Amino acid sequence: MAAAHLNLGSYVFAFISLSLSGMAPSIQAHVAVYDEYWSQRQTEALRQTKESYDPNPFNVTDHFNYHAAQAMDTSGADNETRRHLRQVRGKTKRRGGRYYSFNAIDKCWRGDKKWEKNRKKLAHCVLGFGRKTTGGKKGQFYVVTDASDNDLVNPKPGTLRHAVTRDRPLWIVFARGMIIKLQQELIITNDKTIDGRGANVHITGGAGLTLQFVKNVIIHNIHIKHIKRGAGGMIRDCEHHVGHRSMSDGDGIMIFGASNIWIDHVSMTHCSDGMIDAIMGSTAITISNCHLTDHNEVMLFGGKNEDVIDKKMQITVAFNHFGKRLVQRMPRVRYGLVHVVNNDYTHWEMYAIGGNMNPTIISQGNRFIAPPKENCKQVTKREYTTYKEWKSWNWQSEKDYFLNGAYFVNSGSPNAWSPAPKNPIHSKFAIPPQPGTKVRRLTKDAGTLGCRPGKSC
Repeated sequence: MAAAHLNLGSYVFAFISLSLSGMAPSIQAHVAVYDEYWSQRQTEALRQTKESYDPNPFNVTDHFNYHAAQAMDTSGADNETRRHLRQVRGKTKRRGGRYYSFNAIDKCWRGDKKWEKNRKKLAHCVLGFGRKTTGGKKGQFYVVTDASDNDLVNPKPGTLRHAVTRDRPLWIVFARGMIIKLQQELIITNDKTIDGRGANVHITGGAGLTLQFVKNVIIHNIHIKHIKRGAGGMIRDCEHHVGHRSMSDGDGIMIFGASNIWIDHVSMTHCSDGMIDAIMGSTAITISNCHLTDHNEVMLFGGKNEDVIDKKMQITVAFNHFGKRLVQRMPRVRYGLVHVVNNDYTHWEMYAIGGNMNPTIISQGNRFIAPPKENCKQVTKREYTTYKEWKSWNWQSEKDYFLNGAYFVNSGSPNAWSPAPKNPIHSKFAIPPQPGTKVRRLTKDAGTLGCRPGKSC
């Protein structure tokens, strides 16, 4: 097993020795007037980025794979969770009884029939680089009762915009199913959870969700669709500040200089720009259990070649279903490190995973089903770079499952070029991923869940 495990110790994370102390965000996103308030938020966000960066990222990837293996173990030998799983080698049980999941994140909370009373248990379930995200766990519950978004400066109490701009931790839930048509981008502050369980919540319209210079946010179990560019204007960005915003891009979720972010069980379709973009020093992010369809440029991690702060970027993409009518960028990466693990890639038209500026991409246990076009079967795409340069980038595939002619081009020395590379990592850290052949079972409930009170979700 040690020889097969990725040779992470000697070269995957070589960039961590670089001096990043002088790096700072160089652009202001959609802030039209960059006043003292935004300058302070930027300074704090940069500090948080440096604090959230993990200098030993292979421990994080192995921690994820350890819990993924534990969730798949049906032996019942070690603990109560495994005793529950012992009964379900074939199908998961739900509705009338307890829910059993082979998905390590879902297993943590979905078997609880009293999930509605124990909502904050969710905050203990995140894995990957966003594993320290707790959202609004330390705050009160806020119930959204009003689907309107009519006042951007003084949002009405009971609306989602009022909730996300409060200057305190909040766990935001919804009184009923609703369609929230945003007039402009929804700017979210620190320590928030948007929890759509038990309600059918659709966010649509003019611009999407913006997480700019913030930390500790969970977005869970909502639909985000048909997001358009916003014209900008005066918009409240926290409880005690209103600022002028320029035109927004039309991203479903924009993560800008933010850290400790978890996006889980979100269904997304038809956004004007990206579905989920993470740029300008964003790090400590997990994107899991999402279902994505009908889009061109799906995920962009790292926005500009000049933004070397993105060498601090660390993102986990896990248990997602990349579905129908997607074209490219699942994700596309500049700098940084992305762990792409146990996702189901059933559709792409150009490529699945791409990037430039020497990112580290660890692809483990995914299923890749190539499109019919012969020239689009390669999973990977290195952009704006010659082979002489990219051959040393560390892009590795381990236990991926390739169908219909799909193939992944490895790179990185020496792992890509040696038939039996030496693994310098102690065996206790050499934890392989769940294989791509198990992905259908792991991602079958990707997207929003129809949770009902009194029943396992």
